[in-house]
Amino acid sequence: MEVIIKHLSSQKFFYLIVIIIAGELIFSLPFHIPRFFRPTVLDVFAISNTQLGDLFALYGIVAMLSYFPGGILADIFPPRKLMSTSLALTAMGGIYLWTIPNELGLQFLFAYWGCTTVFLFWSAMIKETRQLGEQNQGLAFGLLDGGRGLVASLVASFAVLIFATFMQSAEELQSDKVSGLKAIILLYTSLTFFAAILVWLSLPKSTGTDKDTERQKTPSKNQDTPHFFNNLKQVISNPNIWLQGGIIICAYCGYKSLDNFGLYATQTLNFTQVESSQLTSFASYSRPVAAVLAGLIADRWLASKTISFTFGLTTLAFLSLYFIVPSEVAILLVLGNIVVSFVAVYALRGIYFALVQEAKLSLGKTGTAVGLISLIGYTPDIFFASVSGRILDANPGLIGFQNYFLMLVFISVAGLILVTLLSRNLKANRNTN
Repeated sequence: MEVIIKHLSSQKFFYLIVIIIAGELIFSLPFHIPRFFRPTVLDVFAISNTQLGDLFALYGIVAMLSYFPGGILADIFPPRKLMSTSLALTAMGGIYLWTIPNELGLQFLFAYWGCTTVFLFWSAMIKETRQLGEQNQGLAFGLLDGGRGLVASLVASFAVLIFATFMQSAEELQSDKVSGLKAIILLYTSLTFFAAILVWLSLPKSTGTDKDTERQKTPSKNQDTPHFFNNLKQVISNPNIWLQGGIIICAYCGYKSLDNFGLYATQTLNFTQVESSQLTSFASYSRPVAAVLAGLIADRWLASKTISFTFGLTTLAFLSLYFIVPSEVAILLVLGNIVVSFVAVYALRGIYFALVQEAKLSLGKTGTAVGLISLIGYTPDIFFASVSGRILDANPGLIGFQNYFLMLVFISVAGLILVTLLSRNLKANRNTN
């Protein structure tokens, strides 16, 4: 806490807290419910892992189309307007989800959410966080993701308590599942509406702190006039940008993989649906600690070295889960590797945008670079759930999850290779300058 107070004023810290709350609740309806209550979601909506994966693919396609134009809007309108509007529109989708729509309705809903959660929100959140962090990018982004994780865990724990009250009978009746899930949907919808109001009332109408923006409004004679197409050309031709995008692909696949751990607990560890929800919500409490700690280490060490070490952890954890056969003797070892997986993945997610600072990309190209990196890095929103759903449905149970964890091992190794290549490029650049 002393480190946070030292580098952030009370006003900036307050703004960051508001952004943290909004930054997690915006994704709670499309992601939290399927993550923490996946077995129940599959039962109530009568869909398979493959069908749920295809829903996320629709979300991902629309989201990919939203990153770049959303970045342009973030440079025109203040975050307060963009973020509050995005939250309100997303919450409206929650009202429709409460009606338990059929598969076609879910397809339209997830495509809708792909737009509302990204187009007006994502770039505005990243830009505002970067401005608040100034010279402490690792800390700022670590706090953002760690704080979001804490919000997710607190809300999920409360949601699990609500769900448990509807699932008190040993038979786990379908009517109880429907009632419990609808109560959870209503909770997340209400909180998302609350976040929209909080952002509107709390964030300033205009930040007025972006020095680059002020210089662009009143350019000096010695200052080059910003040119979007010139920036885009330079960013696209920069191999380090593509490597950063690839690193985020691998890290984000790890993050997406956590969505299936609740199902793993029910199918291989014989956990009840309530117990599996409790496991994933408990493990999610590691996110704030892992993200903030990784951010502090990245600011004192190097983000690339921290990420390299963390990819090594995910490789070992997923490899262990591939080989371990769950039993009464091995269950503690399985649970331990699950916790390590959560910690390592959250650490990666907390600091991968700090690589932009390490690459010493000029401030004038940051928006374009982040837009391209996000466009590349978040492509798992399109393919990961569909691929993993088909792997799990092809061989339900232990074999399906062994194949799943083997895929994650290869992805982690790929991430380790990419960050090694990036580190070599950055080292070569430092030696030539």
